[in-house]
Amino acid sequence: QVQLRDSGGGLVRPGDSLRLSCAVSGRTLHELNMGWFRQAPGKEREFVAAIGWPALDTYYGDSVKGRFTISRDIPVNTVYLQMDSLQPEDTGVYYCAAAPRTRPIVKTTHGYEYWGQGTQVTVSS
Repeated sequence: QVQLRDSGGGLVRPGDSLRLSCAVSGRTLHELNMGWFRQAPGKEREFVAAIGWPALDTYYGDSVKGRFTISRDIPVNTVYLQMDSLQPEDTGVYYCAAAPRTRPIVKTTHGYEYWGQGTQVTVSS
């Protein structure tokens, strides 16, 4: 059974940076496509970023392109989301997600089988 443990959220000011981590157990990253989603209060869960295997191709939501970077560290079986130039509209609960690498990468929640518990990111002055 795949388990995802996401962490790294916090309260930051506009323009600051944060790095979220997603520790994976039960499977290696060689077997998974990985993604990040976020959910603001009263809104649907929104695609943020994804990374595939083995090409390591990356995908981003339009609102975070150029500011966020998804990456993976194979030896420690962890995926990261580096978030720069954070803005108040980036506030929400961020969720790590995973799917078998045999599936195509999609930007909807339906394409992922496994989810982390979420980590809160608040951007406020």
